[in-house]
Amino acid sequence: MQASGDQSLYSLSNVDFAIGDKQLLQGITLEIPAGQVVGLIGHNGSGKTSLMRLLARLHQPTGGTIHFDGEPLASWPHRRFAQQVAHLPQYTPATDGLLVRELVALGRYPWHGALGRFTADDHERVNEAMAWTDVAHYADRPVDSLSGGERQRVWLAMLIAQNSRCVLLDEPTSALDISHQLEVLGLVRKLCDERGMTAIVVLHDVNMATRFCTQLVSLRGGKLLMQTDPAETMRSDNLEAIYGVPMGVLTDTVSGHLIGFPR
Repeated sequence: MQASGDQSLYSLSNVDFAIGDKQLLQGITLEIPAGQVVGLIGHNGSGKTSLMRLLARLHQPTGGTIHFDGEPLASWPHRRFAQQVAHLPQYTPATDGLLVRELVALGRYPWHGALGRFTADDHERVNEAMAWTDVAHYADRPVDSLSGGERQRVWLAMLIAQNSRCVLLDEPTSALDISHQLEVLGLVRKLCDERGMTAIVVLHDVNMATRFCTQLVSLRGGKLLMQTDPAETMRSDNLEAIYGVPMGVLTDTVSGHLIGFPR
């Protein structure tokens, strides 16, 4: 099942990706609409991170085509693409003593380059991003001195300062406790709802995915299994198809959220 009716930001047609003789993705045809929070879900090794790396242009597909905003992905000039798409990998690089304000300011690099002058608009974008993520009171602290949840908000602030149309987040909550997972994913959803951004997020926890995402793309064995809304995904038969084990679904009587669990 595939969603339709929204303007596509990414369009993938029969995309394959292999490293050597190992086929990681096969025949992926997919439309990712603008302005949505799209979760990539599936078991380990299903191809989620491989797909994310293709969308970020860190790898090139070995077959098929990918378009971004109607243009071939490979044809976008590097700097112009960086202004449109911000990527946060699963394992963020070392910050080497950077202060929070300095790391957030790196989000402005695609707009002025290494030698460009940091303008009043750049400063405004940085301050706005820190306010949005509630890290302004950490501005002069080293990033390394913060907790995991605080650091993740700072990285998100850097992406917001970049002022891109789309953010790609590879397992942004994998090292966080439940409280910080809720906080970070809630912030991502708020950004998309209130700023019109698109977020594509790799998530392991299907219950978190259905709570915060507006669409879910399910992969299995490197192939697209389904693209559905959260309610459709949270059916026992669909969850079993995605994860390969018998699954049940309950409704939380307080929040109304659907909760999947292995039987």
